[in-house]
Amino acid sequence: MAGLVAASAPLLGGCEGVQSTLHPAGPAARAISWLWWGMFAAFTAISIGVVALWLHAQRRRARDWSEEEARRAGRRFVVAGGLLLPGISVAVILAFGIPIGNRLLPQPLAAGAPEPLRIVVTARQWQWEVRYPETGEVLFDELHLPAGRPADVQVRSEDVIHSFWVPRLHGKIDAVPGRTHVVRLLAEAPGEMGGQCAEFCGRDHAHMVLAVRVHPAEVFERRLAEAAAAGRPPRQAAVPAETATEVRQ
Repeated sequence: MAGLVAASAPLLGGCEGVQSTLHPAGPAARAISWLWWGMFAAFTAISIGVVALWLHAQRRRARDWSEEEARRAGRRFVVAGGLLLPGISVAVILAFGIPIGNRLLPQPLAAGAPEPLRIVVTARQWQWEVRYPETGEVLFDELHLPAGRPADVQVRSEDVIHSFWVPRLHGKIDAVPGRTHVVRLLAEAPGEMGGQCAEFCGRDHAHMVLAVRVHPAEVFERRLAEAAAAGRPPRQAAVPAETATEVRQ
């Protein structure tokens, strides 16, 4: 057992980090994480069961089967392994996955809940433009959020299809030219995390990252007020040297 724990330690280390889906920082990401862990546990049990049956078959003493017995055994194998097992597995996944997927949508909030902050995110090769309509502030490759308050992020694209993804807060949502998709982010506590374009969008797709900073509510409100009072102009983020020429074109 100690050897198994030691061998799995490097793998478990990958469960945390600024872009880890298994280290959720909000309710939506937590629901996705629990669904993943449930699927992992279920299919691990199925895999162990299949291996156990295979080992049992290898050890079992061979016997002579009549033609009718072989036909009946074959039918049972097809029905159980080819119909019942996949059918039950898919039904269980849908039974849990559909309600979780529905909860990820930006549903109407309960009475008394704080009004969602509105943010417009525009994707382009290979950059994120983040606009706060309340203040007119525009940032690049940088997203600021308040802890404990939902934010409805309107995701758009200026060129090709991208995919907006902050793994610790929510699932992926595509940025499609000519369309606006909305994803609701809710961070439970202050901290820093990462976002990423999750749809291959050209040569420098890997550089299309987003720094996400979650502030205490009062700090964020003060930041919004200062930005509105200053009429803060767009702030250009650093662009990798190998992409600078292309981004300016």
